[in-house]
Amino acid sequence: MALRSVRKARGCWSSIRALHKGPGARSAPRVSMKDGMKRVFSGIQPTGIPHLGNYLGAIEGWVRLQNEYDSVLYSIVDLHSITVPQEPTILRQSILDMTAVLLACGINPEKSILFQQSQVPEHAQLSWILSCMVRLPRLQHLHQWKAKTAKQKHDGTVGLLTYPVLQAADILLYKSTHVPVGEDQVQHMELVQDLARGFNTKYGEFFPVPKSILTSMKKVKSLRDPSAKMSKSDPDKLATVRITDSPEEIVQKFRKAVTDFTSEVTYDPASREGVSNMVAIHAAVTGLTVEEVVQHSIGLDTAHYKLMVADAVIEKFAPIKSEIKKLKMDQDHLEKVLQAGSAKAKELAYPVCQEVKKLVGFL
Repeated sequence: MALRSVRKARGCWSSIRALHKGPGARSAPRVSMKDGMKRVFSGIQPTGIPHLGNYLGAIEGWVRLQNEYDSVLYSIVDLHSITVPQEPTILRQSILDMTAVLLACGINPEKSILFQQSQVPEHAQLSWILSCMVRLPRLQHLHQWKAKTAKQKHDGTVGLLTYPVLQAADILLYKSTHVPVGEDQVQHMELVQDLARGFNTKYGEFFPVPKSILTSMKKVKSLRDPSAKMSKSDPDKLATVRITDSPEEIVQKFRKAVTDFTSEVTYDPASREGVSNMVAIHAAVTGLTVEEVVQHSIGLDTAHYKLMVADAVIEKFAPIKSEIKKLKMDQDHLEKVLQAGSAKAKELAYPVCQEVKKLVGFL
């Protein structure tokens, strides 16, 4: 069955190439892991439309990494998404919607492997093996477990507790050498590195110990509470700017953004969180430095400046929104992209997982 699905995916790959072939495109990474090859892995949950923070903090960097590394894999991590309850029909559509968003933002199946996590069962198999190597207190002391269970009180699931182990399996399954992460994932990367070292100590050198690629963009803050990061789940609808928001919605959200009572535009995150968030966003979407943004804003009060930032965000997202709309009209194409990517990911994952089983002692 696996061989037949691989052949089928190869057959549809030529049509995908025609739709997503960009300048300087090259074929996807080879199955074998050459000595010294650098491989990047990262994933994103298919829960809700990505927001400005997701784009600036992750997706934009993913597009750049396609051109900088030998082998790149990006996964829509649907197994992670069910650590909280999901409506099946909505989840299925969300997986396709996320595929459309990533393609529209510039993820190119010619330069990277874009795939659906649950279509590669080796992720779950390796996760179980690794989960038998980590102590319960280690997971209970992770910051995100504490933060999420505090919100859910006593309703946190076993999946929510152990998802960092699945995250480690996602990375190690492809012998990844580099992982782009934000500040809030540093603890989880330390767990990944410790599991790689622990496995190597017990069974012999096998997994590379992956290195973190810290994103240059710090956390994008909530527009309504600049002490908190922008979030898909924020109950205040004005707090989060989504990639697919209309120009009118974006203007409204920035107009209502919390700043302070000083009208001058300056960058001082310690004492002026709200205005500094505006400046950081403005710099990121225009490609200017913070210093250049502040210099260009001399003479503007914060009310007018917020509208300037809104215009810059609208301009940045306009072509992406247009491409998302086109891609979502062809769901068959989106499914083929995932099928082809998942087949390629499985070609890489299967031999690694088989070797792990042998090392562990399975027949």
